[in-house]
Parts: sequence; C-alpha cells; structure tokens
Amino acid sequence: MNHSGKVDQDDILRARNVLLASGRRTAHEEVGAYRVLARVSPAAYLPRLVKALLRLSHDTGSGRRHAACLALREEAVAAARAVDPAEPARADLLYDALDSCQRELYTLGRRAEGLAMRAEMLSIGRAQAGLSASPAVRGLRTWAAGLSEEGRYAEAADALTEWVAAILPDGPGNGSLAWSLLEWIAALDDAGRPGEALAAFETLVGMQADESADDRAPMACHLYSLIGYARMLDTHGRGEQAAAERQKALALLAELAADGERKSWSGYQATYWAVLLSCSGADSERPAAGEPRPPSGATPMEWSPDVRLRHFESRVTLRERVNDLAPRAAADPDRHLAELVRLHRVLTVRSAVYWEHRTHLFPERVRSLFDDGVALARRLHQHDPAGGAPVLADALTDRSTFHTAVAEFGPALDDFREALGHLGKAG
Repeated sequence: MNHSGKVDQDDILRARNVLLASGRRTAHEEVGAYRVLARVSPAAYLPRLVKALLRLSHDTGSGRRHAACLALREEAVAAARAVDPAEPARADLLYDALDSCQRELYTLGRRAEGLAMRAEMLSIGRAQAGLSASPAVRGLRTWAAGLSEEGRYAEAADALTEWVAAILPDGPGNGSLAWSLLEWIAALDDAGRPGEALAAFETLVGMQADESADDRAPMACHLYSLIGYARMLDTHGRGEQAAAERQKALALLAELAADGERKSWSGYQATYWAVLLSCSGADSERPAAGEPRPPSGATPMEWSPDVRLRHFESRVTLRERVNDLAPRAAADPDRHLAELVRLHRVLTVRSAVYWEHRTHLFPERVRSLFDDGVALARRLHQHDPAGGAPVLADALTDRSTFHTAVAEFGPALDDFREALGHLGKAG
C-alpha cells in the first residue's frame, strides 16, 4: 500500500466531511474516507482503516459473504503492516487482520496460504509473550488446529503441550483449560503418544472431579470425562483400569439419576459431550491421504471453514451408504452386518456433533439415530454373541451419554448398567 502520493485537497475535504457529518455512515463510506486520510496522516488513520476494512468485509447487509471479502481483508493486512512498528497497537491490529484473512482463505480452500498466516500470527504472539513475560503464547491453539487438519500430528501435539504447560498452573479459571486439555489429549493420541495422552486424560478427569465436587462445573462433564478416559484405556490395553473408571462413572450417574445436577448450568456441557463423543473412536471414517480432517478434540467452531463444510456435508453420503447396506446386511449378516453397525455409528456421531453445534433442538434430530444404533448392535450381538457384546456395549454407552446430555438421567443409567453387563460378559 502506497501512502506517499499526493492527494487532491477536494478528496481530503470530502473524506473529512463524511467522518464529521451527522447521521450514520455506511461501512463503505467510512472505508473510502479512511483510505484517503491514511495517505495524508498514516499514523492517525491507518489503524482506523484496518478496523473499517474488517467491518466492511463482514457488513454485506444481505447475510451473505461480501463479494470482495478476501480483497478487503488482504487490504486490511497490508494496511496493518504499513502501521509504524513503534505504534503499540500495531501487533494487535496485524494479528486481528491476519486472523480474519486466514479464515477467508480457508473458506475458499486456499489452505496453504491460510496456514502461513496462522504461522505469522503465532510469531506475533511469541513476540508479545516475550515482551510481557507471559508463558501463554497467543496463536498456539489456532496453529495446532491447522497442523492437525493437515495430518501433522506430532507438531500439533508439541504446540498444545507448550500451550497447556503455560496455562495449567493457573488452574481451571474461566473453564477454557478443560477445552485445551481435550485438544491436547486428542493431539497426543493422534501423534501416537498414548502414554502421554492417558496421563493428560487423568489430569482432566482429576480436575473435573474437583470442579464438580465443589459445584464449579457440571457433574455431567465429569461423567463424560470418566467414560472417555475408560474408552481410551481400553483402546490401549488397560482393561482393569478402564473397568475401575467405569465404576466411578456408574456411581456418578446413579447420583444424577437420583438427584440431578446440584445446580443449573448454561448448557455448554452438551458441546463438551459432543466433542468427547467424536473422540471416542466412533467416527472412524477418515479422509483419503492428502485430504484435511477435523482437528480431534476441538469444537466445530475451531475447525477451518472448508473442513467443517466438507465433514458435515459427508453425512448425505454416509446416509446413502447406510441405506444401501441395510438390505444386504439383512440378507447376509455374516458379510455386512458388522460394517452396517460401524457406518451407522459414524453417521450418528457426525450428526450429533452437527446438530448440537447448530440448535438446542438437536435431541429431536438425533434421538432416533442413537435408538437405531442400539437396535442394530442388538442384532449383531444376537448373530455373534462374542463379537457383538463390546459393540452393543459401545452403542449403549453412546446412547447413555446422549440421554445424559438431554438430562434424561434415568434412561441414561439403565443403558449404562446394561453396557457394563455386556462388557463383563465380553471380558
């Protein structure tokens, strides 16, 4: 951006009149005025131009993305770069402009450019942390999510290890620690570091136990953590420890069934449930090599826009595959029933995450999927009692956590007790 050229005095006068005029200015008028004045007095007007450009990129008046969204955000980045490095607000301006621009790049599928901007955001965060002597580096979680989507799991795990180490000493605080721990656990597991992942999960479970005991967090979140921890322990061959964690979950669920939550909560625990459900191994459909995937352990709001769109649109194809496989599984259960159960579970989890993310009416959208999943798993268990027992236990556990998420604690307890019975027979 060149701010050194001569500017017509009439343009300057018009720009100042726009800003001084009474009445509401449009975002477009504001940007036009700041473009002119930033060339005359960059120190005063470049920061205002950056903010006005970002507002205009969102302000379409129609609810749709601005046709020139990317161009406006790239101009905001250029304007932020042109701000005097001695200006104290420059780093925050540039970070915000880069953040807005990278989201649009990801929306358009220009992932490499988006990730490069996330790297620059992280550099800004490191510089700011160095100046403030803060151990928490802004941009680490966003950078880790981008790495995870690209399959760079070891790097994502390292980034989140650094982030959690910085914020863990301060404790749960406003609740953000639990979400960071979920992301860290999933990244460690994806990176093939199960010992560290299980240790991190133990930290989360212990924190949730303390928080719920003091009524600083929902009992349901502690329950979901216990169940998720038990599932990961099973996956990595620690069955006895998994069984002990499930007994803790059973006792907690019995308390919920008897008395409910001890206090009212805002409802974020349903999102917490959905994230842990997606981490449970239930969504075993992975994209082809080279295709991005959602970052494990993160809420959909933390996914890049193109990954979020692709992942949730895939539910249509999954439903078609399930419908196509159903008659074949009925005719030849030996060949097709187990795969039908697996695919249906993938569809159920993906749909639960999708609808929980969008509407408080999500129970109406997904209840039948959990019921059908249990019915299919019962068929598999009848056909193959030994092989079907753990599958039925998983389906019942899924439905138990769904019931808990919608405060149906009695049915949740019934399902969980039955699930433990099948696990006992399978063991």
